[in-house]
Amino acid sequence: MKKTAITLGVIALCSSLSSQADTLLGLYAGAQGWNMETTGGFSDDGDNRDFNFDTQTNTNIYVALEHPIPLIPNIKLQRADMNTEGDVNFDSNFEFNDQLFSANSDAYTQVDLTATDIILYYEFFDNDLISFDFGINAKYLEGEFIVTEKDEPNRTETLDFSVPIPMLYSRLALGIPFTGFGAYVEGSYLSLDDNTLSDYQAVITYSLIENLAIDVTFQVGYRAVTLELDYSDNNNDIYSDLEFKGPFAGLEVHF
Repeated sequence: MKKTAITLGVIALCSSLSSQADTLLGLYAGAQGWNMETTGGFSDDGDNRDFNFDTQTNTNIYVALEHPIPLIPNIKLQRADMNTEGDVNFDSNFEFNDQLFSANSDAYTQVDLTATDIILYYEFFDNDLISFDFGINAKYLEGEFIVTEKDEPNRTETLDFSVPIPMLYSRLALGIPFTGFGAYVEGSYLSLDDNTLSDYQAVITYSLIENLAIDVTFQVGYRAVTLELDYSDNNNDIYSDLEFKGPFAGLEVHF
């Protein structure tokens, strides 16, 4: 009888330690494919035009580390490609990077853009039913705006830029007990002077694997990123009213 009690006690202790270890330290890694539609345009003088961008599939990857140390925030690193291209017929003269594109001319337009997020956040609730995170996001945008005249391919103008953006960050997650399903909304936001930037996503999740060693979750959701910029960078003036939006799917692994 005593041996049975000791055995049950050891099993309970091991289960408790495993659960505690997961609570004490968690590593998350995820990858998503984003079917992204782009609208809006850009310029270097505020004369933004609406370009016709193609729908592109881009990637988003992230890794997050959560720990129990008081006052020290958790950290999430994320990197998203938001590259797209299209064409436009200018209905009036368009000057870009000191190059004049005349009215009725046709041009290719291209956005090569990478967004890197360094997110520091605290967990205010964290259980199987509800969790809420709040913090700050140091988003870094880096890329190029490119315009090429179709009839004269050598007439290509490129505007390089890199923009650091401090943003507020929050995440609310809900779980449905005994189903494997869950959902969360996550976003970052900034509105300052003539700059308005937002990055939101709404996601439904389903647990594919869940054990003491690893959890694997399938994700499907919708993401929208808005970039309304009025920014000077390395003697370049950058204006944009771009919106990137569309559905995505991916996997998250929790160790």
